[in-house]
Amino acid sequence: MRVKRGVTSHAKHKKILKANKGYRMTKRRLIKVATEAHLHASEYAFAGRKQRKRNFRQLWIVRISEAVKQQGMRYSVFIKKLKDANIQLDRKMLAHLIVESPKTFQAIVEKLR
Repeated sequence: MRVKRGVTSHAKHKKILKANKGYRMTKRRLIKVATEAHLHASEYAFAGRKQRKRNFRQLWIVRISEAVKQQGMRYSVFIKKLKDANIQLDRKMLAHLIVESPKTFQAIVEKLR
């Protein structure tokens, strides 16, 4: 007895075509091209998630560096003193403090002096 796969493949095709909404020309219409486009888009999305983490860390470091520079200290020295004082604030939290409550950040810098 043969297996008819029409329903299954139609469902798979619909899934891909739905994911490709907003793409241009054949990338949203033809299943072969759409599948390729979907695979590439997934790879770019994966890489993009990694890049976002990288970019935010860079941003936090720049913010901390500038804020610490205004207090008359270097970034590397500041981070070293944080570790020595066993203050467990990560770069994300420090950058948030700089933006939201600069006085608290200033108090931290004064404590490290």
